[in-house]
Amino acid sequence: MHELAGLASFFKEGGLVMYAILGLGVVAAAIALERFIVIVGAARLDGRKLTRDVLNHVQRGDLNSARNVSRMSNAPAAQVIQAVLAVPDFDETRMQSAADDAAALAMPPLTRRLAHLNVLANIATLVGLLGTIAGLITAFAAVGAADPSQRSAFLAGGISMALNATAFGLLVAIPTLVTQGFLVGLVEGVAEGVEESGIRVTRAILASPAARGQVVAMPGRAAAAQAGTATFGAGAPARGAFGPQAGAV
Repeated sequence: MHELAGLASFFKEGGLVMYAILGLGVVAAAIALERFIVIVGAARLDGRKLTRDVLNHVQRGDLNSARNVSRMSNAPAAQVIQAVLAVPDFDETRMQSAADDAAALAMPPLTRRLAHLNVLANIATLVGLLGTIAGLITAFAAVGAADPSQRSAFLAGGISMALNATAFGLLVAIPTLVTQGFLVGLVEGVAEGVEESGIRVTRAILASPAARGQVVAMPGRAAAAQAGTATFGAGAPARGAFGPQAGAV
């Protein structure tokens, strides 16, 4: 009970700015909780295991199975892997471009509203500073205008308002900044995993039997087409050569 009474007295002595700081703290806590649920949920999805499973299928040349595995995952890395596997030909530049585009679409849902936490922390600090200035103004005004018997009470009240507002603003700002740093670190870890997955899958596809088979088969088909054209061209004069003889007979 004494602790609650002390907190209530602390809040009351801080003045009206305490309500503003409290509102900022509630908004920051709500944003932090929502972002924590979303980001931690994405970080817990095992993108590395997904990448290993996809690589096993790609190394065997089974790209369809790799696509099916990536579609069954909700991890951010799955979007990048699907984009790389969706490239129709085995062009490295196009696959890297597709991976970058998919990563650019996968990460914003995780970084959304994180910058608001920094803004709210700064505003809470500034509002606390405003309460400090207001308290000091009240204290010095009371010294000059109050009755000598009440000067000490007004001076103590003004100083208490100044210090309590500053302390409460910092109590809101510091945890908010710490939470933002923690969440940003989680997002950066997810982004690194997404980038790593795109690079590893791209390299595996380029080294897969499917890619090597396509590269080898294309010259073979071209040679076969050239051979067919040459055969047709050689046969045409032969038929023409028998035409006059047939007429002569």
